[in-house]
Amino acid sequence: MPLQSLKIALAQINFMVGDIAANQKSINQAAVYARDELGADMIVFPELIITGYPAEDLLLRPDFIAEANTAVFQLAGKVNGIALVVGFPEQEGDELYNSAAVLHQGAIVACYRKQALPNYGVLDERRYFSPGKKPCIFEFKGIFIGLTICEDVWHRGIIEATKQEGAELLLTLNASPFNAGKIHQREAVICAQLKSVEIPLVYVNQVGGQDELIFDGASFVVGGDGQVLFRAQEFKEQISVVEFVGNRPLKGRCAALYSEIACEYQALVLGIKDYVRKNGFKGAILGLSGGIDSALVLALAVDALGPEQVEAVLMPSRYTQPMSLEDAVWEAEALDVQYHTISIEPAVDAFTGMLSNIFAGTAKDATEENIQARCRGVILMAISNKQGKLLLTTGNKSEMSVGYATLYGDMAGGFAPIKDVPKMLVYRLARYRNSLFPVIPERVLQRPPSAELAPDQVDEDTLPPYEVLDAILERYVEKDQSAEQIISEGYLYEDVARAINLVDRNEYKRRQSPPGIRITERAFGRDRRYPITSGYRGIKGIKN
Repeated sequence: MPLQSLKIALAQINFMVGDIAANQKSINQAAVYARDELGADMIVFPELIITGYPAEDLLLRPDFIAEANTAVFQLAGKVNGIALVVGFPEQEGDELYNSAAVLHQGAIVACYRKQALPNYGVLDERRYFSPGKKPCIFEFKGIFIGLTICEDVWHRGIIEATKQEGAELLLTLNASPFNAGKIHQREAVICAQLKSVEIPLVYVNQVGGQDELIFDGASFVVGGDGQVLFRAQEFKEQISVVEFVGNRPLKGRCAALYSEIACEYQALVLGIKDYVRKNGFKGAILGLSGGIDSALVLALAVDALGPEQVEAVLMPSRYTQPMSLEDAVWEAEALDVQYHTISIEPAVDAFTGMLSNIFAGTAKDATEENIQARCRGVILMAISNKQGKLLLTTGNKSEMSVGYATLYGDMAGGFAPIKDVPKMLVYRLARYRNSLFPVIPERVLQRPPSAELAPDQVDEDTLPPYEVLDAILERYVEKDQSAEQIISEGYLYEDVARAINLVDRNEYKRRQSPPGIRITERAFGRDRRYPITSGYRGIKGIKN
């Protein structure tokens, strides 16, 4: 008897956290499209798609969970002629499970509870969910199919146990957050797992931006020999069909993967686009200084939203060099965005005049520099409020690490696109963007970085060169290396001591910064949670 054909649709769709009704509607539409246009027998959606992922402490609300569970039962009766596999938070008694339900012919025919609950990095599922205890197998068109959810397939024992229960094919629902290099790691680990147990797998991943997190899609299908036979595009919504003969997937189109630098750029673009769109802003605004950071953020914003939705403001002071204004104007015109020039000198004079009696007899210091930055912040926030546009800040990870940012000044804003982008990566991303179409003057890429808040000021007056600083910060912030370890790798004591002391002292600033897009393995915020009030000093006891 010939083996049956089974067509499985992979629904790599961008959903909205918390909007259960809208997600339910999108699931219906995707299922009808997959059935009628693609001839699919089954459609598989990402993890917790009913609520969106991560729903965080919405999962602690009984009314929210009740609505999500009701939505699953409603879905079961809405679409006929195709099976749906959907992720949802399943309530049973006092326990909440991260579950996947198979809906077919008006009923829930199978339900699986995620067994491996990740509790590291940005993932804290044990805060909300209880772990499942056993595999789940169901029969569909003569094939015994096993269900898994995200972290499960990183654990060989769960895959093996599911196969031992009779599974001939695995479906896995995923919400796997992006960081640089993640897609290669993801495929390598999972392909190795499947090759060892000789079972094919359909991996459906979420796509879209959700606050700090980016989900890159790149859903794929792997054969029992561990070879990728189909891959969806990265960072794009896509409903695709892969045909199986029995449990054997037929080879489909494997979308090419971006280079690492292109991948990081696309992640940042998607993060801006979805934050603006999902939060209902009318566009974006930013301060354009003529420096490298604001130039990159402007290019990212335009690529995310289009030039008609982006606005730039040039805010010169007495310390602004003419070439900075020239470069800022060139960038704005190259990207075809509306821009304004507003001098901050009247505001700075007003504030310093108001404070002159209190400041009498004191030397000028960072206070006067910060007044300039805060004048700019007031101007930008006023325009943002008036126009309903999101204010993008332009600080990078290197600056945020060492506190080279002004509270209520250049830190003022609603979203920080390059908050997790080290300074040297800013330059690489800028050069990548120029390789597509020149939008950043070469002079900006060559000039020494400067905040231009004092005469002839450059960052390296008070910081190690960024090539050195970024390397130290990566070791201390992302890899948790001690000062001794970093110094043993050849870095100067003075550079290590200064960088670490600045990192330790500036947690209070980072805690007050706007959310930003995570692209490294360890970003500030959800990834790295340090106390503000702390006696810990990473450089203590280290001698030159």
